[in-house]
Amino acid sequence: MENKSMRTTIFKISGAIIVILAQCAVAIGEPNNTAMLAIVEPNRFLTTEDYTGYAETHNAGLKNIYQQWIAATEEAAQAKSLPEPQFAYGTYAQETEVYERQMVIVTQMFPWFGKIRARAETAVRNAEAAKQKYEAARLLLTKEVKRDFYEYAYLSEAINIIKENLEALRGFEETAVARQPVVAKGTETPDTVYARAAITKLEDMSKGLELLSEVTAGRLKASLNLPAEINLPAPQWKDFVPEIIDYDLLVNLLRQKNPELAGLSFEVMAAKSKVKNAEKSFYPDIGIGVQLEQMKRPGANTQESSRDTMIMLSLTLPLWRDSYISEQRRAVSDATNIEQQRIRAENSILAKASQVCYEYNDSIKRIGLYRETLIPKAEESLRSVEKAYKEGNADIITLLGEQRAIMDYRLSYQRVLADNRQNLAELEMLAGTGLNKQQ
Repeated sequence: MENKSMRTTIFKISGAIIVILAQCAVAIGEPNNTAMLAIVEPNRFLTTEDYTGYAETHNAGLKNIYQQWIAATEEAAQAKSLPEPQFAYGTYAQETEVYERQMVIVTQMFPWFGKIRARAETAVRNAEAAKQKYEAARLLLTKEVKRDFYEYAYLSEAINIIKENLEALRGFEETAVARQPVVAKGTETPDTVYARAAITKLEDMSKGLELLSEVTAGRLKASLNLPAEINLPAPQWKDFVPEIIDYDLLVNLLRQKNPELAGLSFEVMAAKSKVKNAEKSFYPDIGIGVQLEQMKRPGANTQESSRDTMIMLSLTLPLWRDSYISEQRRAVSDATNIEQQRIRAENSILAKASQVCYEYNDSIKRIGLYRETLIPKAEESLRSVEKAYKEGNADIITLLGEQRAIMDYRLSYQRVLADNRQNLAELEMLAGTGLNKQQ
C-alpha cells in the first residue's frame, strides 16, 4: 500500500511539472503581444535617452541598413581574392592500340598588375559608404524619435495647462453664481453663460489635443517597433539652458562629420577606383598552369607507364577595345555624376542648416521673452483682475480674457521649448554630433 501511495504521489508531481514545462514552452515558442507587454516595461520610456537607445537596437529599418553595411564589408573582403583556379581532366574517347593517354590540367589566372588593387579599393570605399549610410540612417532615426518625443511632451504639457485653466474657469463660474444668483428657475446670468462657453471651448480643445497625443505616441511606437497596445507614459524632458549656436562652427562640423556627405565622398573615391580598373581592361590577364599527362601501353601495369609534366602560360586577348572604351567612359560618367550629387547635397544641407540654425537661435530669444516677461506680467495682471472681479470692480469678460491670455502664453512657451529642442535635434543630425552637452 505504501508503494502504491508513493507511486500515485510521484505521478501527480510529474504531471504538474509537465504542465508547467508545457506552459513555459508555449510562452517561449509563441511570442505574442501579451508576452511583449510583459517584457517591455512601458514606464522605462521617460527621457529622450530611453527612446533613442531602444530605437537604435529595435527599429526594423535601421536593422535592414545595418545588414546592408555588413554585406558590403563582406564583399570588400571577397574583392581582394584571386579568381578561382580551373581544373580540367581529359582522356581520349577512342584509345589507340599503342597507348592509353589521360591528362589533368590546373590553371590559375592572375589579373593584370593593379587590377585587384583597384577592385579592392572600389569595394572598400563602397563598404565605407555603406557604413556612413547606416550612420546617416541612425542619426535620422534619432532626430525623428526626438521630434516625436518633444511633440509628445509638448502635448502632455499643453493638456495639463488646459486642465489647470478648466479648474480656474470652474472657479470663476462659481464666483459668478455667488455674485449674481439665478433670477429665475432655469435662467443663467450673462457671467455664467460666458464662463460656461469658455469651459466648453477648452474641453473641446483638450479632447483634440488628447487625440493628437495618441497619434504622436503611435509614431513613437512605430519607430521603437513596439506593439500598439503599449501605453507610453507622459515623457519627461530635462530642463536645460539653450545655448546660441555659431553658424560658422556648425558649418565646419557639418563638412567634417555629416555622414551623408562622408558617404558620398567615399562613393566618389569608389567611382574613381572603378575608373582605374576600367583603364586596365586593355591589358591581358595572365594564366599559369600545370598539365600532367600519363601514357601507358594497353594491358601494362602502372609502373610501365610514363608521365609528363608541362608548365603552361596563357594570356587573355583583350580584342574588344570598343567595349573597354565604353566601360571606361561609363565609369568616368558615374564618378562625375556622384561628384555632382555630393556638391548638390552639400549645398542643400548647408541651406537647411542655415534655416534651422536661425530658427533655433531665434527660439532662444522667445523662450527668454515668455519666461522672464510675458508670463510673469500676465500672472500679475490676472491676479489683479481676479481680485477686482470678486470685489465687483471688473466684468467677467475682462477676467476671461486675462485667463485666456496667460493660458496662450504658457502654451506658446511650451511650444517654443519643443520647437527649440526639435531644431537642436535636426542640427545635431546635420552636424553628425551633439551640440548641447546639457541635453
